[in-house]
Amino acid sequence: MDVIESNFPKYDDEGKALVRKAYEIAEKALASQTRGNGRPFIEHPLNVAKIAADEIGLPAECIAAVFLHEASRMQPDCDIKSGGNFGQDIYTIVDGLNKISTIKPKDTRLEAELYKKLIVSYSTDPRVTVLKLADRLEVMRSLEIFPKLSRERKILETLMLYIPLAHQLGLYNMKSEMEDIYFRHAEPEQYRAITNKLKATEKDRQALMTQFIEPLKQKLSDAGIKYKLKIRTKTAYSIWRKMQKQKVPFEGVYDVFAIRFIIDCDTDRETEHALCWKVFSYVTEEYEPDTARLRDWISNPKPNGYESLHITVRNSDNVYLEVQIRTARMDEMAENGLASHWSYKGIRHEATLDRWLVSVRNILEHSGSPKDSESEGDTLPKPPSNEIFVFTPTGELRKLPAGATVLDFAFDIHSNLGIKCTGGKVNGKAVPIKEKLATGDIVEIMSGKNQKPSPDWLNFVVTSKARTKIRQKLSEAEFMKAAEGKELLARRMKNWKMELSDEIMAVLMKKFQYKTVNAFYAAIGDGTLDISDMKELISGISSGGPATEAERPQDQTGGDQPKKKTWTAKGSADDILVIDAKNLKNLDYRMSKCCNPVYGDDVFGFVSIKDGIKIHRISCPNAARLMEMYPYRIQKVRWSDNPGTSSFQTSLKVTAAHEPSVINDIIDTVNIFKTSIRSFNVNENGRNGTYEIALKLSVPSNLELDKVISRIRAAKNVIKVSRG
Repeated sequence: MDVIESNFPKYDDEGKALVRKAYEIAEKALASQTRGNGRPFIEHPLNVAKIAADEIGLPAECIAAVFLHEASRMQPDCDIKSGGNFGQDIYTIVDGLNKISTIKPKDTRLEAELYKKLIVSYSTDPRVTVLKLADRLEVMRSLEIFPKLSRERKILETLMLYIPLAHQLGLYNMKSEMEDIYFRHAEPEQYRAITNKLKATEKDRQALMTQFIEPLKQKLSDAGIKYKLKIRTKTAYSIWRKMQKQKVPFEGVYDVFAIRFIIDCDTDRETEHALCWKVFSYVTEEYEPDTARLRDWISNPKPNGYESLHITVRNSDNVYLEVQIRTARMDEMAENGLASHWSYKGIRHEATLDRWLVSVRNILEHSGSPKDSESEGDTLPKPPSNEIFVFTPTGELRKLPAGATVLDFAFDIHSNLGIKCTGGKVNGKAVPIKEKLATGDIVEIMSGKNQKPSPDWLNFVVTSKARTKIRQKLSEAEFMKAAEGKELLARRMKNWKMELSDEIMAVLMKKFQYKTVNAFYAAIGDGTLDISDMKELISGISSGGPATEAERPQDQTGGDQPKKKTWTAKGSADDILVIDAKNLKNLDYRMSKCCNPVYGDDVFGFVSIKDGIKIHRISCPNAARLMEMYPYRIQKVRWSDNPGTSSFQTSLKVTAAHEPSVINDIIDTVNIFKTSIRSFNVNENGRNGTYEIALKLSVPSNLELDKVISRIRAAKNVIKVSRG
């Protein structure tokens, strides 16, 4: 069986022949091309074509266009007509895809509306947009093969450009998958926690569905209604967004899943509507409905074609369930959007296709409402509020913290460029160095060879790299001035036939209020201090006269000097776990060292062969593997109502700016709470100008740990805090 036969079995012989011709042209043109993982590049268009064929339902003409597009994009000299005449429709699609591939994110400033307008202007066939979304979905599924910088750029483009497009076209399956891939990379720990909880509660959902349908089976059978029942579980991203919006834990999201009726019936609207409302009446007779949450998208379909009845009901156990009722045709529309109107039979101009093309075109040309989603509460992703993404003039994407200025951007490009920065151009407009940037800005740096850093720069830069380099340059300048000042003072003292003792130096620094010798000498070097004004004072000190008590140096070994805090890492004792685990049959249990759970964390037990039951956090990196490979060894456990006097060991990772005070600040913060430090390791990252700090703590509960994390996160110069 050849490649086309095995990958596109649903097409007829004519369709397969068309795809095969296009594939052979692409295979030849891309023979020398490879992907980031070393695999042949032809795998990319092949995967895109499979998504378009199997998951969206596009015809053979579109699949052929995918291969011809990649061949002509990667090899502009390739003659895509050499394999025969593919027809004007296919060439139009290829031309549209080629034009869209030339769009750079900086051209749209990462604004979905501008991007959408470019797509419309570059393409006369709306199917081009759907194929572009299929292309991006394949890229997201293959993110691991791209280098880090490219990966981050593609994630951001998907978040701000492609997810909104998929949403507006009603391609909810594609939208949901891209959202979850974005979520997995942007918030890995939150993603693990939610997906692991979904796995852990899967059997409960199945049991609830079985219990739900039991009293309805006979009624539906007597009415002659044929149906399928399936569970539609919210995506991890949708659940997380709802947790954030409603400020509730996972357990507080009541519509984690919906029970969906898919009715098998004729596709005339009257029959479909009658059967949907009949099933609705049976459900609401058996279970108490919440009429405030009724959503009738059958009588009034959404602009993107979505049709369904939604109702929330409550069962006898006081559990709320969302029920969705639709026909098989409506379900196909909901899963694959308006593209589902295209049949595999290759009929080119049927009425449903024409309606779909008109609808897609209309959606592309007019902004859809962001509220038009499959179910209430689903919202489009938003870019991280603590980060911005800007472009260099050549289109390179740079990530900076929110509030970053033109000067921060200059230092991010190169330290020397930051030192010489005199201003910039943002989107072609000249701005000062303290101008704050926004996501999508295109920034060009202006520099001058005579520019020097000023202490004032430290008042508006926000990146640790900029602050570190500015301080370093200011310090170098101060040392140079200090050397000049020291030499100048030494000459004057020699002329006055005086000696500069430590006592005289201390009194002078006290008198003129300088904390360091370097700062004192630098002030002389740049003329801030006039040496002539010091002669009388120095003369008086030398003769034992005018140095007042306030001007005399304090005893460096006396009690007036504050003592430096010292800290010594202590060894850790065995943790004591207080947990009420049902049905453990006296097995021993202990805390897992891979995730260090503490009292109050969401946890589960894993029955090991030698060590009894090991307790893991639900967000543990190993949780998904354990649940999938050894479901029979997963044990439900819960904490006792009171942690007693137990303490639990955990670890934190802190990234902080390279500031001398930050370490003491973190230690002082930890000591405020009912926690103790077991170890404290600091590594200096010279490249980023940061400290990478690893702490091991002993804490009574996750409540106290959350307080510590929150306080450290709010501390000055702290960039990031996470549990180890």
